[in-house]
Amino acid sequence: MALETWLIKVKTALSHSLTKKPSFSSSKPKHVSVLSFEIANVMSKLLHLWQSLSDANVIRLRNDAIALEGVRKLISNNESFLLSLAVAEFADSLRLVANSVSRLSNYCHEPSLRSFHRIFTEFANSGLDPRAWTLTTPKDIETKHRKLQHYVTLTATLHKEIDALTLLEGAFKKALLNADNAATEHSSHKKLSDLQQKIFWQKQEVKNLKERSLWNKNFDGVVLLLARFVFTVLARIKVVFGIGHSSSVPFLSRSLSSIYPSDHQNPISSCSFVSGPLKSSKLDDENENLGNGFFESNCKVLKLKGDDDGDTLGASALALHYANLVMVLEKMIKSPQLVGVDARDDLYGMLPSSIRSSLRARLRGVGFSACDDHVLAGEWRDALGRILGWLAPLAHNMVKWHSERSYEQQNLVPKTNVLLLQTLFFANKEKTEAAITELLVGLNYVWRFEREMTAKALFECTKFNNGFLSLHKPS
Repeated sequence: MALETWLIKVKTALSHSLTKKPSFSSSKPKHVSVLSFEIANVMSKLLHLWQSLSDANVIRLRNDAIALEGVRKLISNNESFLLSLAVAEFADSLRLVANSVSRLSNYCHEPSLRSFHRIFTEFANSGLDPRAWTLTTPKDIETKHRKLQHYVTLTATLHKEIDALTLLEGAFKKALLNADNAATEHSSHKKLSDLQQKIFWQKQEVKNLKERSLWNKNFDGVVLLLARFVFTVLARIKVVFGIGHSSSVPFLSRSLSSIYPSDHQNPISSCSFVSGPLKSSKLDDENENLGNGFFESNCKVLKLKGDDDGDTLGASALALHYANLVMVLEKMIKSPQLVGVDARDDLYGMLPSSIRSSLRARLRGVGFSACDDHVLAGEWRDALGRILGWLAPLAHNMVKWHSERSYEQQNLVPKTNVLLLQTLFFANKEKTEAAITELLVGLNYVWRFEREMTAKALFECTKFNNGFLSLHKPS
């Protein structure tokens, strides 16, 4: 009888489950949970992008980055074009962050959040913000900014403490397996007891952090926070570079020193361009018609520089290699007397065929005795110093930019505000190779000069010692 009753209940439950309409929200996460680490990473990238657009960094972009001598010599001296490269990189970085938010929004319960991609695209192209997701007051921006930072910090700490708990549990299992082989049963039990106590307190710490961090926060609320800040960053980009419909968010064009205290040292009001955005006629012409879409219009310069016939180092995939080559040359030029024959051969092995050909052409038929001309050696040193003065910063920036975005570091946030236009990525290949060839020719002369000076000094010293010894030789 009991079995029959149980079978009836199972049958009834199955029939109800088959006839019941599936719940759309049943597969949606209520809390962030394990996705907190991915979301914290997205938040970190968004915060870094926002910080890159602070007043101080915008001033630095205008007065320093696009004014670098190396940028003007190897990339372009057209300010409008350089600004288009800057806005393209900012827009592309935001596009990647927005894509991450779009993927997360698919798990939301709220229909408007699940439509984030469409709503964001409309806002980017037309400037319309019917849901008022853009933050437009200093208080709102500062509050949300601090909340993002708070979540990122706590979630990073949670990740660290979970790793610590995993190590403790692994140590406990290992100690448990080795308990039978312990020298004394008392010491074995003491060690296991201590580890159990540590694990208990570590679990409490993890539990506490889960409560305070992103882990137990409402999923829709967190995604909405991300969405609103993505909208705000896009509005800031438009205001800074004078693109499209930026007049609807007037606050974003004023000082953000309430969020970035360090900006007080360089008040935005003291800068000549504060009254207007980083705007140029070329940018206006390209972005006045947003029919192709904001990101398509403003990121196309990155695609063009990557798909052309190889006249830039980025297009020919030589930017990082040439950057490393310049840095090796920089070290050798600083201490040519320490450069051995093997190091010189290794340097020659790093040279692409095009630079080898131009170097051979420059050195063909050149015969000289370096020690005969101290003045020429000094002139070469000065020339090498001048070339490195504008070429080396771009090489160092290239290595720094690449290392922060390498596969091993892809989940970390860049620690600097180096833009591609400050590197060798957009550098003209022919001009860069000519500069490197000049460094090689100069290094060849200075290296020979140092070696001949050293050999001459050794010869004079040996000659003097032999003469001195002959005077004192017993008859």
